[in-house]
Amino acid sequence: MNPIIKLFRSRIYTAVLLLIVLLAIGIFGFKLLSNYTWIDALYMTVITITTVGFAEVNPLDEVSKIFTVFLILTSIIIVGYALTIITEYILSKNDFEELKQKKMQKMIDNLKNHIIICGYGRNGKQAATKLLAYNKSFVVIEKDEKIESRLQMDNVPYVMGNANEDEVLLEAGVERASCFITALPSDADNLFIVLSARQMNKDMTIISRASQESSYDKLKFAGADNVILPDKIGGDHMASLVVVPGLMEFIDNLSIVGKSNINIEEVAVEKLYNTKKIKTLKELDFRKKTGCSVIGFKDPNGEYIVNPEADIKLIPNSKVIVLGKPEQIQNLNTLYNLEQPSSF
Repeated sequence: MNPIIKLFRSRIYTAVLLLIVLLAIGIFGFKLLSNYTWIDALYMTVITITTVGFAEVNPLDEVSKIFTVFLILTSIIIVGYALTIITEYILSKNDFEELKQKKMQKMIDNLKNHIIICGYGRNGKQAATKLLAYNKSFVVIEKDEKIESRLQMDNVPYVMGNANEDEVLLEAGVERASCFITALPSDADNLFIVLSARQMNKDMTIISRASQESSYDKLKFAGADNVILPDKIGGDHMASLVVVPGLMEFIDNLSIVGKSNINIEEVAVEKLYNTKKIKTLKELDFRKKTGCSVIGFKDPNGEYIVNPEADIKLIPNSKVIVLGKPEQIQNLNTLYNLEQPSSF
């Protein structure tokens, strides 16, 4: 908690306690000095503290008048103090939230080659969790104000607003983003957002969720590089667990989310060596240096080769997919300086 807000809260507790004590003194004072009933004593205390000017229940004697004067003077100080503290707390809290939002927006404005996630529902949150595990910079766009507290709790940078609006996409840095994920439940919303995002950044990778298979071609035509149908994937996965259960269990283990459990990685060859002089997989001696095994190769045209041969040339703009124990992946990241500091 912010120390300023914490200080104001402690002062509010003090002010409330003083008001309770003042109320108690007034009630007992009128009860004992003027022999009022408890209700009449409460009534007299409230109209005296609030200075509303109503008439007293019964005429006051001199002792009761002196007590009332004391109560009025004391209440002016205590009530004034309480109102001042509460007002300052409300203003400072609003200022702090505004300052916090401005600080977050400034951080977002400095991001480059980051990922944008539209929607923080079930699929969006899973995507964010995975990106956090891989230490990737990302921003969430969410229009549901009820989810804002969850975003704050998860310490996720976000922009509140409708992703259908260009201004909101610009606030999230769409023109500087490397990847765009739209995971909204409505295919129509996803389609419109994909069209807008593609017009604003023609180079970034766009991944869209789709509920209906009929939306697949439309989203691809609108500019999505990949379209994911969660229901179809779920059905295929369940069927695979019946046909090849051991294999699917192994694949699921490769997808464990957690900084200490990552055991599969995709690496651009430019990060492995100086590509001015082309090397082969054998010359790189990857296995000996890191302990990881190369299980796949992606050429510049996007074609994949599973279990590539040792003499395959690691040409520019290609990538290798490596598999290893978590400590071996960590060794890989350290050796080739692949880890990026978290932006959150």
